[in-house]
Amino acid sequence: MTAEVYLNGEFVSPEQAMVPVLDRGFLFGDGVYEVIPAYGGCLFRLEQHLDRLDRSLAGIRLANPLGREAWRAMLAELLRRNGGGDGSVYLQVTRGAAPRDHVFPSPGRPTVVAQVSPLAAPAAEGVAAITARDIRWELCHIKAITLLPNALLRQQAREAGAYEAILERGGVVTEGAASNVFVVRGDEVATPPRGPGLLAGITRDLVMELLQAAGRPCREREVGVAELAGADEIWLTSSTREIMPVIRLDDRPVGAGVAGPRWREMHGIYQAYKADVTRWCGRPA
Repeated sequence: MTAEVYLNGEFVSPEQAMVPVLDRGFLFGDGVYEVIPAYGGCLFRLEQHLDRLDRSLAGIRLANPLGREAWRAMLAELLRRNGGGDGSVYLQVTRGAAPRDHVFPSPGRPTVVAQVSPLAAPAAEGVAAITARDIRWELCHIKAITLLPNALLRQQAREAGAYEAILERGGVVTEGAASNVFVVRGDEVATPPRGPGLLAGITRDLVMELLQAAGRPCREREVGVAELAGADEIWLTSSTREIMPVIRLDDRPVGAGVAGPRWREMHGIYQAYKADVTRWCGRPA
């Protein structure tokens, strides 16, 4: 259970954390967010998450309400107040409360909220997925709180007995409803390239870095949805669920229908990196 949340400069209980009904996040979905995993009290890849927050805020033309050091200090204190250890740290910035009007308020006062939730265990045994048409807006590189299309797609997957929906637009894979996608065939690992059609995931980028360091480069290239049926392995990546092997797609097995050897290798590399970063977290330089 969340012990305290952060709201506009104060740490309060969840019951005390109240946002006005005129907040533009509530009325229009006018805001952005980040989800940062924490391991052993260490905020994992924090600087990369804060960099992406800057990009998202710039994308919706909203000034960052906190400086970099203020974000670091607040998030560390929030994690401490919630027991440290492992957790999922969610932060959200909206354009704030104002009379209901589509035009931006001037001046405006952003609303900043952050909270900690338990961290779900990665699905190492593998998950099922479906393919679905990408019905989202055209600026998916912004991590916006307007997630109704994503929720509808995840619900579609759930009702089909699957965990995730792998999205396609014009016959080309974009990403998952709440994840990035990697496709393995033979010696090649490929993932769709950066662009407005997908969110550049922090875990996605880390997986590419770790593959490169291990001498197993990953290609950023267009992935046709037809390629999925012949893939040896498919991976889904996200900050809180790490790297998940897809073992069934549209009710058909992927590869041998179990987590594949390339995923097992990548999983081991990722866990070793995570353990190393956590071990050194907070030690003086």
